[in-house]
Amino acid sequence: MGASVGDLPSGYRHVHRKVFLGVDVRVFDKAVHALLGWHMHRRAGVSVDRPDLRPEPGLDFRLGLGWRGLLFQAPCRIIFTINEDDRVGFAYGTLPGHPECGEETFLIRRDGVGRSHFEVRAFSRPDSLTARMAGPLGRFAQDAITWRYLRAMRSLSRVD
Repeated sequence: MGASVGDLPSGYRHVHRKVFLGVDVRVFDKAVHALLGWHMHRRAGVSVDRPDLRPEPGLDFRLGLGWRGLLFQAPCRIIFTINEDDRVGFAYGTLPGHPECGEETFLIRRDGVGRSHFEVRAFSRPDSLTARMAGPLGRFAQDAITWRYLRAMRSLSRVD
């Protein structure tokens, strides 16, 4: 497992956010589909250069985030996956060329009474001059993307 599952390492900025998705078994199934099919990332405005590939350990890919003609590429590698009856998710770590150094885990959990939650855990620190210069603006951008992930997952897992 990666470091973003247990105690987050010191010397990094930590993020841990969680959102309730619902109580229907279909909510869990829809959330799993949205996560493993990269739909959550795309709904949050983050492109994935290999969206046809399911997250599997060792998979290298690039995330892209653009705004007004600027496109930031962020190389990553899947570190681990979890595929259990009531827990599904994966984590990726940054690779050289990513503006940050760290890891991010996305996990969907269902408890014993059927309540589903989505959780994002991450640790990071700037790993490029651009990221260091961004300072508080970079941290704001990270928080905004995390909240977009949570909103996207709530929307994509909704059962009408």
